[in-house]
Amino acid sequence: MNSWIGKINLTRLKQVLWNLFLISLGSVLCAVAVNGILIPQKFLSAGFTGLALAIHYLVPYLPVSYLYLLLNIPLFILGRKYVGHRFFLYSIVGVVIYSLALKWILFIPGIQDKILSALLAGIIMGTGAGVILRSLGSAGGLDILSVIVRQHFSIRLGTTSLAFNGIILTGAAFLISLDGALYTLIYVYVTSYMLNLVVTGLSQRKAAFIISSQWKNISQAIMKDLNRGITHIRGEGGFTSQEEMILYTVITFQELSRLKRIIHQADPNAFVVVTETLEVMGKRIGNQPHW
Repeated sequence: MNSWIGKINLTRLKQVLWNLFLISLGSVLCAVAVNGILIPQKFLSAGFTGLALAIHYLVPYLPVSYLYLLLNIPLFILGRKYVGHRFFLYSIVGVVIYSLALKWILFIPGIQDKILSALLAGIIMGTGAGVILRSLGSAGGLDILSVIVRQHFSIRLGTTSLAFNGIILTGAAFLISLDGALYTLIYVYVTSYMLNLVVTGLSQRKAAFIISSQWKNISQAIMKDLNRGITHIRGEGGFTSQEEMILYTVITFQELSRLKRIIHQADPNAFVVVTETLEVMGKRIGNQPHW
């Protein structure tokens, strides 16, 4: 019994350490983008980091790190009501780590061109934010709001971020300049793209509908070669009124080429529709983070 309990505690400790590592790594990347590129170039940012930067530009003696920490207090009051207890606690830790990273991490890449700076900052910030959200927590700010929206409306994290930051961009046009707002727009778009890519893009699931007279062979091959489940759906041809068997399966992006090869070998004339999925929930094939 003691050995079993010890294994459980060790597993939980490894999970906690792994999540803290992801939050810390992502926070460092985000801090590099903010301190090394955004502030020197006078760009704004997404969400609460952008709000903290805007206040910092107006009142330079107020550090971005402290501003970000203070701005998150009301959001955490809201987040506690809508997100899970575990995610809430990890996010508190995430805000503290990110605030410390903003205070202490200072690495300037040395790029002078503003467009290149916006692109690089978006890549670094989007990657960092995505790494944080691969954990069981967040770095606070818009992350919590994005998770709430995703849970209730199944809207992608990056999409929520891009829509919300329209307000930030409008403010940027008045606070800094129209040029600065456009550079910030480039940065925000790249950040959103990288965020989606890191969180779900590399593991994006595909749904396939297959209609073929060789459906039995295709079905068996998919279960054997891809080790994926198949659902058989009875249908009827609109012109022929003949009964058709429709195969439905969900696979990873990496398995798509193998699926095509399986279908082509069994029936070159098979009718196939492959679509992207927004979310897939399930033990074996699901890719939704458990927030």
